[in-house]
Amino acid sequence: MAGTSLLALIDDIATTLDDVAVMTKVAAKKTAGVLGDDLALNAQQVSGVHADRELPVVWAVAKGSMVNKAILIPVALLISEFVPFLVTPLLMSGGLYLCFEGFEKVYEKFFHKPKSNPGKQSKLQNEPISESVMEPASETEPALEIGIFEREKIKGAVRTDFILSAEIIVITLGSVATDPLLQRILVLVSIGLVMTVGVYGLVAGIVKIDDFGLWLMTKSSRSIKKIGQSIVGFAPWLMKFLGIAGTGAMFLVGGGILTHGNSFLHQQKESFGPLGGATFDLFSGVLAGGAVFTVVFLGKKFRSKK
Repeated sequence: MAGTSLLALIDDIATTLDDVAVMTKVAAKKTAGVLGDDLALNAQQVSGVHADRELPVVWAVAKGSMVNKAILIPVALLISEFVPFLVTPLLMSGGLYLCFEGFEKVYEKFFHKPKSNPGKQSKLQNEPISESVMEPASETEPALEIGIFEREKIKGAVRTDFILSAEIIVITLGSVATDPLLQRILVLVSIGLVMTVGVYGLVAGIVKIDDFGLWLMTKSSRSIKKIGQSIVGFAPWLMKFLGIAGTGAMFLVGGGILTHGNSFLHQQKESFGPLGGATFDLFSGVLAGGAVFTVVFLGKKFRSKK
């Protein structure tokens, strides 16, 4: 009798795992587009980091992404169980933030001018420079600035990952909304792990592609050296493309969230077809990002004057 019960339990577990695998595959297909955007955004976010620090920075962002999902999965399950009407407003708030961040990047690219440090300059001009002053300026201060730069990069990447992870979790939750709670939990955890490992594994490969090319250039074979040279020459163009694609993905994903959450905009988007719908999302994202950026910008100006 006990053996029969054990076999029945094993059969139930196998059936559940099989259902989870099928539902995970379906959810992965639905979130594949977000995965591409996530890849472009995160590869762009860690660009500009020193070569020796690229993998540690990617690893730090990956750990932040796991923390994001560890927070989002229980919260998404609780919201869907008790206050499901909050899912759409929260998701649209995330979409607005993505659009704002994308517009801010465009603004900084074209209009932001690097500021000099007048306080430091006047100090160097008015006081004699001793060796004790010069040493920190040449060693400690650059190291400190690099550390601050890395932390800002990591914070920005983790913030962006939080929005994209939220979208992935919500899309996945929508595909398993009617399934039992245990299956919903297993599918969400599986998607979270697969997406994190997949995205940041690819990001690590992308940011180290130039080092791989340099390694090939050290080989004795002439053909392998040429391949290495081609890879090294291609790497900067790839990073530039990912930078542009990452900013565009912010508008595309954010605009898509906003149009999907608004019935009127969604109907207008459907009338344009797949390609026109993507353009509609992009245009909506730019407009929404510009509107939020204008409000934030004017608010900062008003507070500074006051």
